[in-house]
Amino acid sequence: MIEYTEGIYTFYVYILTNKNRTVLYTGVTNNLKLRLQQHENKLNSNSFTARYNSHFLIYYEKFTWIQLAIEREKDIKNLSRERKLNLIKEINPNLEFWNSHYKKKIPTE
Repeated sequence: MIEYTEGIYTFYVYILTNKNRTVLYTGVTNNLKLRLQQHENKLNSNSFTARYNSHFLIYYEKFTWIQLAIEREKDIKNLSRERKLNLIKEINPNLEFWNSHYKKKIPTE
């Protein structure tokens, strides 16, 4: 039997879209703020997100084990578009862009 206890790291499975909300991209990262900046700045100009201007965060889930995050990413990628939208709308019914939550600077002490 495999038993998972709480891990010490944080991983995110996230879904991005484009300005018109016509494209959905699912990814996994250990640093969501940095990854969103990379998507927005088109770090890899040949990537899917760069080609389709998909850098607007509309959904994410947190994990403490990378294996579980990767498994969840694969599960989401295998969903139909309709099921992905239903998943997103459970917590973000208006498909609002959440990027601004990760652009705030943390005050230094």
